[in-house]
Amino acid sequence: MKHPLFALGLAAAALPLAAQPPGWQPSPGHVQIPIWPGPGPDAQPVPGPEYAMTSKSLIAGRHFVSVFNVSQPTLTVYPALGVNTGAAVVVFPGGGYMDLAIDLEGTEVCDWLTAKGVTCILLKYRVPHSGEYWDEHLKREVNPSTQMALEDAQRTVGLVRARAAEWRIDPHKIGVLGFSAGGHLAAAMSTHFARRLYRPVDAADRVSCRPDFAVAIYPGHLARDDNSIALNPDIDSNITLQTPPTFLLQDEDDHVDRVEDSLSYYAALKRVGVPVEMHLYAQGGHAFGLRRTDFPVTDWPRLVEIWLGTIGMIPQSR
Repeated sequence: MKHPLFALGLAAAALPLAAQPPGWQPSPGHVQIPIWPGPGPDAQPVPGPEYAMTSKSLIAGRHFVSVFNVSQPTLTVYPALGVNTGAAVVVFPGGGYMDLAIDLEGTEVCDWLTAKGVTCILLKYRVPHSGEYWDEHLKREVNPSTQMALEDAQRTVGLVRARAAEWRIDPHKIGVLGFSAGGHLAAAMSTHFARRLYRPVDAADRVSCRPDFAVAIYPGHLARDDNSIALNPDIDSNITLQTPPTFLLQDEDDHVDRVEDSLSYYAALKRVGVPVEMHLYAQGGHAFGLRRTDFPVTDWPRLVEIWLGTIGMIPQSR
């Protein structure tokens, strides 16, 4: 369904460092690294240059920033602080595959993870129309033939694993975490890692891009759009015992991405025997990121920390 942030009309194995691209910039001390040595595969035209815009609306009393027209996907590494657990998480901001909620569901996530000793890799993947999206004119979901966002995600997980030693990461503790459309991308990465969607460009594309774990927060595009809890066939047909352990969280009053998105994926994972933990809440809506509100669902980061401990990715909390 249509992502609310967009609907609001928001006012190589060894990659060289490159000049900062236009548009969104990370905080000082962090550099965006292009994930492709040249133009990304299957590149599509975008409406204009990349730009970032601050919202007029507030979430938990604060504005948020979205990025539009991303044609040059990048990763930004946020190193673990304090005691390094060796774990790493590639973060996929949401935005309905139309834009990216880059702070609400990106940099703020990295602030949380790095404080827990986890290296964070923020992926600024290509948008718009880079995955299944809501077409406002057609009033329906459109699934483009070219999945640019998934290509970018596959490339990034492979790059992180290829550079694990350099970035002080355990190559067996690399996960993905996404919100809304990014949650769908986390599920897609969990089920589409056996074969790259693009022609390999260097040694990093010969390294496994399978995540070791996946976290999907209020994911979208997983259930079929027929008011059932049947799973999207493209995801369902690729679930195997190699699909990584998964954490799901969603609200029953989420009117953007239905609770059936998590329910359908949970049922499919259980049917195959993939370890999965799901948390459903009565209230809380959609697109709150890590920002605390009066709703209990916003305590979810603590639940993820406990879960990561139970699957051996970080030390167990006491």
